[in-house]
Amino acid sequence: MSALHRRELTPFNLSFLDVMSCGFGAVVLLVLIVNANTVSHRRKKHAELHTRAMFVEQEIIAARRHMAELKNSLEKKRNDLNQTRKMALSVLTDIKHIEKELSNIKDKFSGLKSRTKAMESNLRSLDKEHRRLGAKTKADMAQGNRIRRFEGEGHRQYLTGLKLGGHRVAILVDISASMLDSTILGVILRKNMTETAKRSSAKWCRAQKTVEWIVANLPHDSSFCIIPFNTKTTSLSPSGKWIRAANTQAVNRVMDRFQALVPSRGTSLEKAFDTVASLFPGPDNIILITDGLPTQGEKRPKKHTVSGEERIRLFERAIRKLPDFVPVNTILFPMEGDPVASALYWSLAVKTRGSFFTPTRDWP
Repeated sequence: MSALHRRELTPFNLSFLDVMSCGFGAVVLLVLIVNANTVSHRRKKHAELHTRAMFVEQEIIAARRHMAELKNSLEKKRNDLNQTRKMALSVLTDIKHIEKELSNIKDKFSGLKSRTKAMESNLRSLDKEHRRLGAKTKADMAQGNRIRRFEGEGHRQYLTGLKLGGHRVAILVDISASMLDSTILGVILRKNMTETAKRSSAKWCRAQKTVEWIVANLPHDSSFCIIPFNTKTTSLSPSGKWIRAANTQAVNRVMDRFQALVPSRGTSLEKAFDTVASLFPGPDNIILITDGLPTQGEKRPKKHTVSGEERIRLFERAIRKLPDFVPVNTILFPMEGDPVASALYWSLAVKTRGSFFTPTRDWP
């Protein structure tokens, strides 16, 4: 009987809650499976993004460093540019100053040129008058009274107007490097030659012949000394003493020493005049043989180049060392690029009651 009353199992016997629980469990299981994959993918993606962020951060740091270097470089370039602009302005100022100086020199040179032409005209007139009066015959008669025999090339010995008299005659001879040639380029070329080539330069040979001519025409009762000078002075006579013009042997020894000299270095006219002022007894006549204005004073200049104004100041400072009441007779062998020298040495001759002479290439 009990079997007959047992209930049969059918789908409709399950409770609604059981069904819902099973369905919800399946959904939860599905969500867990999907979420596990999503979390894993998300972590992997996060790691990649973190790595990329670190790389980008390093690039930013490097870029900032590079930008700082560029800023420093830019600042340095700006400073260099400002310095270059200042230098350019200074150079332009110097150029304007030099142009003004050149203009002044040209004006002075024009005036000197006109004076020179007038002096040349007067010299030609005097030469004609000299020849007309038979000065050649008089010179031949006086030849036997000279302390040394000297004849110029072709017997050309012009009337110069130099004052060769005096009891004590100081002969100052410029032996600087500029005495090697009349042009700046020629001086530069000859400075690198041998001593034999330097001694044989045309300009230096003319200077040597000029000294020989002066010594040959000194009075018999006079004394003299030859003082070569460049950046320093030397004395060719023993102990710097005066040499009697009548002492032929002493004169020949001094002239041999003079012929052995080789021009070199710069020109210090101040030292030359200082040496003359220290002679005892002092000279009563000075004969200066040079080719231009000095390039230094008692001390060596700090700069490699000397401007025209500085050379004028060196000349003016040098003439202050001259002994008082002594005439200065200048024989100038003009140098290229030094047009003011003629005017200043002419002015010195006027002030000291001396003479100024620029010889021709075939003199003496």
